[in-house]
Amino acid sequence: MIDQFKESFRDEAYELLNSLESSLLELETDPKNEGELSAVFRSMHTIKGSASMFGFQHISRFTHEVETVLDSVRNGTVPVTKQLITLTLAARDHIRFLLDNDEPESAGPESDSLIAQFHELAAPSGSGTIAGQETTPGEQSPDFGGDSGGVVKDAGAASDRESHRGIETTYRVRFSPPRDIYRNGTNPLMLLKEMSELGEFTSVAHVENIPDMDDLDPELCYLSWDIIVTTDKGINEIRDVFMFVDDVAEIRIDVVADIDALLDGVTKKIGEILLERGVVTADALRRAADRQQRLGRILVEDGLDPHELDSALKEQRHVQRVRDRVQNEVAATNVRVSAAKLDELVDLVGEIVTLQARLSQLVEHDTNADLKTVAEGFERATDDLRGSTMSMRMVPIGTTFSKFKRLVRDLSEELGKKVEIVTEGGETELDKTVIDRLNDPLVHIIRNSVGHGIESPEARKTAGKTETGTVRLSATHSGASVVISISDDGAGLSAERIRAKAISRSIITEDAQLTDKELYDLIFAPGFSTAENVTQVSGRGVGMDVVKQAIESLGGSVGVSSEPGIGARITLSIPLTLAIIDGLLVELGTGKYVFPLSAIEECIERTGSDSDARMISNRGELLPVVELRQVFAVNETPPEIEQIVVVRSAENTVGFAVDRVVGEHQTVIKSLGRVFRDLECVSGATILGDGSVALIVDVQRLTNLALQFETARR
Repeated sequence: MIDQFKESFRDEAYELLNSLESSLLELETDPKNEGELSAVFRSMHTIKGSASMFGFQHISRFTHEVETVLDSVRNGTVPVTKQLITLTLAARDHIRFLLDNDEPESAGPESDSLIAQFHELAAPSGSGTIAGQETTPGEQSPDFGGDSGGVVKDAGAASDRESHRGIETTYRVRFSPPRDIYRNGTNPLMLLKEMSELGEFTSVAHVENIPDMDDLDPELCYLSWDIIVTTDKGINEIRDVFMFVDDVAEIRIDVVADIDALLDGVTKKIGEILLERGVVTADALRRAADRQQRLGRILVEDGLDPHELDSALKEQRHVQRVRDRVQNEVAATNVRVSAAKLDELVDLVGEIVTLQARLSQLVEHDTNADLKTVAEGFERATDDLRGSTMSMRMVPIGTTFSKFKRLVRDLSEELGKKVEIVTEGGETELDKTVIDRLNDPLVHIIRNSVGHGIESPEARKTAGKTETGTVRLSATHSGASVVISISDDGAGLSAERIRAKAISRSIITEDAQLTDKELYDLIFAPGFSTAENVTQVSGRGVGMDVVKQAIESLGGSVGVSSEPGIGARITLSIPLTLAIIDGLLVELGTGKYVFPLSAIEECIERTGSDSDARMISNRGELLPVVELRQVFAVNETPPEIEQIVVVRSAENTVGFAVDRVVGEHQTVIKSLGRVFRDLECVSGATILGDGSVALIVDVQRLTNLALQFETARR
């Protein structure tokens, strides 16, 4: 059971480290962004607390030292600099190393080195002062929380924060009405009642100003209130409650805790609340902490108004109560499921889809109306189950995009360039299996954009550009596919250099007549590279051919476009999922084949008189036709009227001649196994309702093969 908890912590820690990296890179571009700074601190604080809880002591000790410096940054005593960001990124990588190596016996010299660098950064004079406090290495700063300890956050809450963001915020309202408020016809209790209707409500009345009975005037108000309210309303709606007394009463509204703070689970201590309210000073808290007794009692002995202490305690309890409720809601509505279990579920759904197809085929010619009704209901339920199951595996591609900010940052520094990355469409969802296999191709393309595409700052300045180049990464839905675009504003591709290199590598002949687009496509040839020298980034001719193979293995396509001096763009078209797709079932002789429905534009007929035509007219344009009979060596006699399945792949539209179009078919993709793994033009197989097997056509490879064959024939 302990090992299970450790694995859960490790999974959550990986997510937190990814969030930490993203926040650090955002903070580097905007050092005054307090939201990102708080996110950095919270991620580190959560890792520290959870690591200690689950026995990862090296991580806990290391992150404590880093957190101490980050707290100084948050307090404004240490500035956000590039050096700090670089050092914190290195700390993030070291924590990842400790996680990957399952808490080694020693944290190693790197931990000590990084901690020393953090201390030096926080105290450049060598005085040993961190964040304005005299400390020695490993010593904790004074804790101003004698009445209540911090609560370690449930690591799972971080991944659920986005779904709860903006729902609730806890406010503190200090309401001090004027003495003569009754004479103006206003009842403060009615204002409190109106506040209570906004959400979860706690009020504390300050009664210290009520005089003795002999001096009391019943027409005067001697009370003031602290109101703690948790609501989904904004601060303007709170102000509206007091609009008729706003000009005569003292009203102060502060944010106590937003949804981030509630999910992080770190409760403010009494000292922090009193300091935030301005009723005690930091020096008074420090002196009280040194006496090592209950903080509240000491502060009251030193002159703090007991009513202020009571109000702070009630605020703390209110926030704790709301925090527990919010975290329980999160725990009740979100369940972490392993990817392996989801894969098993998808496989089971695939079997149900196959059984449903079999049932539909059996009742197609049956006269039993009740049986047909059951079959139709089963088909609807299967469709809903399929959709729900597939949606569980869909994750935003932004989780992958965020990784590349660090790649571009480190690579641009290594090459002496200034490059920023801009991402768009991070909310676009793809099957997790597809996203996992996209990482390496995207790394290759982005490295090429930074290494080959973006010029040096001097060259960009000479060309009239800004010194900082831009790599733009975007994703959009397009039918049953996602189109991913990677573009840069660099020098673009040189058709002349590509042609010269292709000739020198014997990829093309000297007399070959190719358009610029055909020349650009040569960058995907194995071993092709225009780099003059071999570096860590480029020059070995390994990269873009790997990209093409990886994308095509996913059933996708890749294209390239460029404008010299303006930039280049690589476009990837990827299917949403690799498990269950909508297909078009066709027949060719006695064999059956499935085309991915997302790639099909239309189906048309071809009569016997046109059976030998390589090109036919379709909607006023010439359409190249591929004879699947020749590709798959089918020797049976074709029918009098054939069907042409018109498919768009990348920038080409091609027709495929088949005997008969059967209709749409929910296709559960099955791998072909080792023996048939290398079959050209086939990406998998599926089991039909009658138990027979249909091959799934690899549209992209089949189109490329057809175009190559036609070029060679011409």
